[in-house]
Amino acid sequence: MHQAVRRTAIRLAAATLLASAISIGSAHAGNPVNTGYFGGVAIMGYDTVAYFTDHKAMKGNEDLAYDWLGTPWHFATPEHRDLFVADPLKYAPQYGGYCVGEVVYNGITINIDPEAWRIVDGKLYLSYDKGYAAEFEAKSEELVAKAEANWPEVKAQLEQQPYN
Repeated sequence: MHQAVRRTAIRLAAATLLASAISIGSAHAGNPVNTGYFGGVAIMGYDTVAYFTDHKAMKGNEDLAYDWLGTPWHFATPEHRDLFVADPLKYAPQYGGYCVGEVVYNGITINIDPEAWRIVDGKLYLSYDKGYAAEFEAKSEELVAKAEANWPEVKAQLEQQPYN
């Protein structure tokens, strides 16, 4: 009898975990913001405004967070947070912070290096590595056009993924 109760408890725990995983997946499905695999915060917690104002990648502070598009964004200073709140589209990275190189080639990668970035025509682009960021900048006119053309399809693919 003891073994039967134990098996039932294990089955119940497994069912609960499965239900939790399914509900978490559906809650995050279609998120247009890259939160990495496990971070749950936009662009790995880096301050998106710092790229524009300080011209460098700067880690944000979770105590200075602002929720936009259902995702927390971290900022290094209250002033950066206020700038973002006033005009998030001006400071948010293109393509939800997903790697511009992957979007150019009609793919998806969650892996980005927040230190691999470029601002082109007043817009922030993040990449998976610094080498591609430099290549992107050198060929930005051509590559931005490709990324823009591919983004609707890539975004639709993201919306179909259970976790992103």
